[in-house]
Amino acid sequence: MKIPIIKGIIDRRILINYSIDKEVLANYLPKPFKPKLVNGRGVVGICLIRPKQIRPKGLPKQIGISSENGAHRIAVEWLENGKVKEGVYIPRRDTSSKLNSFAGGTIFPGVHHLAKFTVNESDATYKVAFTSSDKTSLSIIAKETETWNKESVFENLECVSNFFEKGSVGYSPGANDFDGLELKAYNWKVSLLEVEEVHSSFFEDKNIFPEGAVKFDNALLMKNIEHEWVGLKSIKKSLFGS
Repeated sequence: MKIPIIKGIIDRRILINYSIDKEVLANYLPKPFKPKLVNGRGVVGICLIRPKQIRPKGLPKQIGISSENGAHRIAVEWLENGKVKEGVYIPRRDTSSKLNSFAGGTIFPGVHHLAKFTVNESDATYKVAFTSSDKTSLSIIAKETETWNKESVFENLECVSNFFEKGSVGYSPGANDFDGLELKAYNWKVSLLEVEEVHSSFFEDKNIFPEGAVKFDNALLMKNIEHEWVGLKSIKKSLFGS
């Protein structure tokens, strides 16, 4: 599947990150993806993103659209033409946009579950939550901070920023392929969030991730980032079996 280059601004992006037992993660991931490790742990999380002025490149920003979206992400590596590549595997996407939901798997990579989002942002505090049509839910309350979590698998903010900037390529499961998309940010910049509460029905599902396998690590904030989404060549599932 090939999509047009999409241009816009990331109005707000929150990255909620967890570390996870590498064996549990390896058993979950489909081939050809393998966990990308940091100090022996896998890294998973949710991206809560509100893009605006989203439109095909070359069209005026006045026709662009905005929406709230959530993407469950897993940091991965895979072999491509004999070379190790890195990025994220995205098993699930949720959106407030009926257009995104309708076009998911056709114009946009991956199925987009229609969800109801509630957002309250004031005084450097962020309260974001959603519940999807199949009852998958997420909520976070966080505030801006400069204090680093010393229990993180990452050494500092610079390390985690570099980690996610390099993981700009994402693949989502389609009917027969893994559909690829690359985020090209013109002005990459992240800051820290201190999390007061966080809930994810996906990563808290003990049928997928056993008790104790997943541990909250950190949360990051990005604002006012000019960017493009560029479609990539799909990876054929048939090359690696079911």
